[in-house]
Amino acid sequence: MNNRKAFRQSIKALSANPVRTVLTTLGIVIGIATVIMVLSAGAGFRSLINNEIQSLGSDTLFIKTRVPPTTKNRAQTLSPGIAIGITSFKQRDLDDIKKLNNVVNDYGMVTGMAVASYRNNQKSALYFGSSSERFIIDRHTLKEGRFYTKAEDSGAAQVVILGSNIADDLFVQDDPLGKLLRVGNLNFQVIGVYNSQGSVGGDGADDSIYMPLATAQKKMLGVDYITVAVVQLKNTNLSDATAALIRTTLRHNHNITNPDKDDFIVMTQAQVLDIYNTIFNGITILLICIASISLVVGGVGIMNIMYVVVTERTAEIGLKKALGATNSDILKEFLIESILVTVLGGIIGILFGSILSWLVSIIANSNGLMWIFTVPLYAVVIAVGVSGTIGMAFGVLPARSAAKLDPIEALRYE
Repeated sequence: MNNRKAFRQSIKALSANPVRTVLTTLGIVIGIATVIMVLSAGAGFRSLINNEIQSLGSDTLFIKTRVPPTTKNRAQTLSPGIAIGITSFKQRDLDDIKKLNNVVNDYGMVTGMAVASYRNNQKSALYFGSSSERFIIDRHTLKEGRFYTKAEDSGAAQVVILGSNIADDLFVQDDPLGKLLRVGNLNFQVIGVYNSQGSVGGDGADDSIYMPLATAQKKMLGVDYITVAVVQLKNTNLSDATAALIRTTLRHNHNITNPDKDDFIVMTQAQVLDIYNTIFNGITILLICIASISLVVGGVGIMNIMYVVVTERTAEIGLKKALGATNSDILKEFLIESILVTVLGGIIGILFGSILSWLVSIIANSNGLMWIFTVPLYAVVIAVGVSGTIGMAFGVLPARSAAKLDPIEALRYE
């Protein structure tokens, strides 16, 4: 029996009982659809992260304070369980960093939380204080209004720029520009509203408030230090070397001789992306392992159904063997049938998973996230390969069982 004839007979056998064929492939469909969704979501998430980092400027690196793992006393404690972060990172550090050859500009930030209210509407919100240099580096744009100036920053002016969501929540139908917004115990004039920025990692940019650094430091928090800084580079190819120079500068300013006692972290964009990719790769592997359980269950279902098919067609197998069909012919026919079932399930699963992934991208984009819908080619290759392998692995035992049937005994079976 040639392959083409075996293929035709397998198609005929599957089409003879379409309901059973559909139910048999269901487990494979669900498993493959899940794999496609996970890999598609991974590609979409990476594009989202890249867009978010690009919005900060593709030529930036980041500095963040931290409590050195070897010196617990660097955190000042207000009360048991409540600690203030590192207080040694200050504007003079950024001024020194700005003098480095490969540095174009930089800005520092502090953050806090307060209740923002306008008339009868109020909302607990994060506020970010940053110097006016932020708007030179930051790629996010305003829907309306203006950015605050360097003079307003140095003068601790009580002006704010709102994220798109908090502007809608507090002002509803009113135009927020020029209005007074109460943040904590102070009144601020709204001078701008951001376009939707989306949200990655739960930072809630669209639900946040932005004000001058000096205002946040002196009037909101009562501090003179910063906690996070963004540095803009001339040449991104020198980002690692520049990061090393920044570490040297900060260690000199903070009187640190042992790198293990650094009270800061300097991260390039490549390192930030590596962190996100490492986290998401771990999540992706976990979800694929969960999906593989469904694939195994589907494979077991196919094997059971194929055993039932062998039993139902025992007489037919006996007749074929009596007419000259070899064990290899019978094995080939049932193995092809099993592989066809799983590949069919794989194709349906790819289509179903792609549709679900497309819906996810629509929902994400409707919520302000720059989520690109894509189904990577490797996802399709993996899906087809896995489904075919499952069909072969779980179909070989029933196929061998059919091939080994004695033709005389099989012909007696009715």
